[in-house]
Amino acid sequence: MFKKILIANRGEIALRVIRTCREMGIKTVAVYSTADAESLHVKFADEAVCIGPAPSNLSYLKMSNIIAAAEITNADAIHPGYGFLSENAKFSKICQEHGIKFIGASPEMIEKMGDKATAKATMKAAGVPCVPGSDGLLESFEHAQKLAKEFGYPVMLKATAGGGGKGMRAVWKAEDLQKAWESAKQEAGAAFGNDGMYMEKLIEEPRHIEIQVVGDSFGKACHLSERDCSVQRRHQKLTEETPSPFMTDELREAMGTAAVKAAEYIQYEGAGTVEFLVDKHRNFYFMEMNTRIQVEHPITEQVIDYDLIREQILVAAGVPISGKNYLPQLHSIECRINAEDPYNDFRPSPGKITTLHMPGGHGVRLDTHVYSGYTIPPNYDSMIAKLITTAQTREEAINKMKRALDEFVIEGVKTTIPFHRQLMDEPDYVAGNYTTKFMESFKMNEPAN
Repeated sequence: MFKKILIANRGEIALRVIRTCREMGIKTVAVYSTADAESLHVKFADEAVCIGPAPSNLSYLKMSNIIAAAEITNADAIHPGYGFLSENAKFSKICQEHGIKFIGASPEMIEKMGDKATAKATMKAAGVPCVPGSDGLLESFEHAQKLAKEFGYPVMLKATAGGGGKGMRAVWKAEDLQKAWESAKQEAGAAFGNDGMYMEKLIEEPRHIEIQVVGDSFGKACHLSERDCSVQRRHQKLTEETPSPFMTDELREAMGTAAVKAAEYIQYEGAGTVEFLVDKHRNFYFMEMNTRIQVEHPITEQVIDYDLIREQILVAAGVPISGKNYLPQLHSIECRINAEDPYNDFRPSPGKITTLHMPGGHGVRLDTHVYSGYTIPPNYDSMIAKLITTAQTREEAINKMKRALDEFVIEGVKTTIPFHRQLMDEPDYVAGNYTTKFMESFKMNEPAN
């Protein structure tokens, strides 16, 4: 077992990893930028090393600084959390070369699953259902035109190096294809330095449902059931739940089997997520695989009483998994609390938290790194907390979330608490009747005086 783990991340996920390490008797090293000197993850770790100024590319993305921090503190493993370097094949390889265990996927695995076109070809070979689409990258606009005619409109253009919704364009009719092609390529080139595009048939009324998997170094994998992540704004998840209100026992078994087949086919090691689009007829199609822990992992932990970070560490240390698949025993919902103004197009709202009252009580979990007096820096993702409620039924979990949101007071900055409180009363959400298009028709009520 590892003696000391460096957490190459910040905020709530760094604190989340530190807590499990402490329970396992493993020493921790926090790294931080100058903007994060007062963050809780810095205070709670056994050691802390400043790795650079506020900009990510000079700190949390600066591989040489992170490796140096691991070497001077004698850390024998690095946990990358999510985001930043968590799916960076080069960083995974550098860790290997320096004799430091990367608690995540191998460089080969990240390369295989990180490029969406390659991942799709791999999943097709594994026998996992895939959305009809181009075999590899589109060679030209004419190639895109030909395939769109074959698949039938609507189609979706996607950047192969994409993420966060960049380089994606839905095209509903032939005359719109050229404009979409040009703008998607330009956006992808600017964002990722790679303007390679591929095309898929656009799935109508889609749900975004993912299956949590864990694989060990012995080629064995299991699944921990699904999470419904369909409530999204600009391809960014806002809230997640498990089990999905759209799921049937048959669909859960079929999707779980496909996800395990995918993980075992590529001999996946670690915690990962196989993401699917599910159409209104409950046909499911592989979308992508995330080779890291997900933001929304707590709801899975809550419904099956399972510490996913602990499992990641055990698997990385060479411990075999049980191989048992898990089904949700309870219902859990997560609301991502962002420092954003939902009344002003979700504009970021960094600044100092002047007042903070956190909710509690039975079935309420709050993962956060903020406190009263903490200043939210403008340099990073605006998520400041994850509020999770768990109960016997979906209705009870929603009612518990309403109560917890009503208790949650953050002053000094704008947050998405009012959005989530309104969402919990939306008839379509309460009925479980939502798709990835849900937010396109959602309107915030006027703020209360």
